[in-house]
Amino acid sequence: MDRLIYLSMSGAKATLQRQDVLAHNLANASTNGFRAEMAAFRAVPVRGDGASTRAFALESTIGHDMRGGPLQTTGRELDVAMKGNAWLAVQGLDGTEAYTRAGALDVDAEGQLVTAGGRLVLGDGGPITLPAGARVEVAGDGTVNATVGNGRPQAVGRLKLVSPEAALQRGSDGLFRAADGNDLDADPAARVQGGALEGSNVSPVETMVAMIAASRQFEQQMKSLQTAEQREQAAARLLAPM
Repeated sequence: MDRLIYLSMSGAKATLQRQDVLAHNLANASTNGFRAEMAAFRAVPVRGDGASTRAFALESTIGHDMRGGPLQTTGRELDVAMKGNAWLAVQGLDGTEAYTRAGALDVDAEGQLVTAGGRLVLGDGGPITLPAGARVEVAGDGTVNATVGNGRPQAVGRLKLVSPEAALQRGSDGLFRAADGNDLDADPAARVQGGALEGSNVSPVETMVAMIAASRQFEQQMKSLQTAEQREQAAARLLAPM
C-alpha cells in the first residue's frame, strides 16, 4: 500500500518548522546583533521492496546566518558595535561564559557593566565595575575608561572580545557558545566601534517572501493529504463486497 499520507504529513511538519523559524527571525528583525536562524531539510528516500519512488522530508543541521548586520550610529557612550568576527563575552544565567553581538550596554545597581538583558559583561579579569557617577568611554580595543568629575580618565577594565575560528552554537537563551562547551581565549586584535550598534541581519522583505512560499508549500502538502484520503476511499469502494 502506498503510504502517501505519511509522506505528506512529514512534508507538512517540515514546512511548519520552517515557518516557525521564519516567524522567529521576523520578530527579531529589529533586535541588535541578532543572527538569523536557518532551517535546512533533506529528502530521504523510503526503502522498500519496490522502487524508491517516495521520500520523507527530514530536518537537517540547523545553523545561523553569520553575515553582519548594518551599523547604526547612536552616539551613546555605552553602545559598542563589534567589528569583523569579534564577539563580546558575557555571563549566561547558568553562570557559563557566552557570546553576543548585542552591544547595548548599561550599568546595574551595583555598578557592574551589563547588557540590555541584564547579563554581566565579562572583561579580561571578570566582571567590570564602574565608579559611581563616572562618564564612560570604550576604546577601539575594548578598554573601558571611566572619568569621575574633572579627573583624568582611568582604565577600569577591558571587554573580553573573542574571534571564534569555528562556528558557534546558539543556546536556548539566545546566546552563543563554543561547540565543545569550552571558553574561548580573548583576541587582543579584536576591535569595537564605540557609540554605535549592530543591527539584525534579518531582511524583513526576504523573510516575508519566504513565509508566503512556506505557506503555499503547506497548502500543497494538505492537498496531498486529501488526495491520499480520496485514493483510500476509492480503493475501499473497489474492494468492498458487492
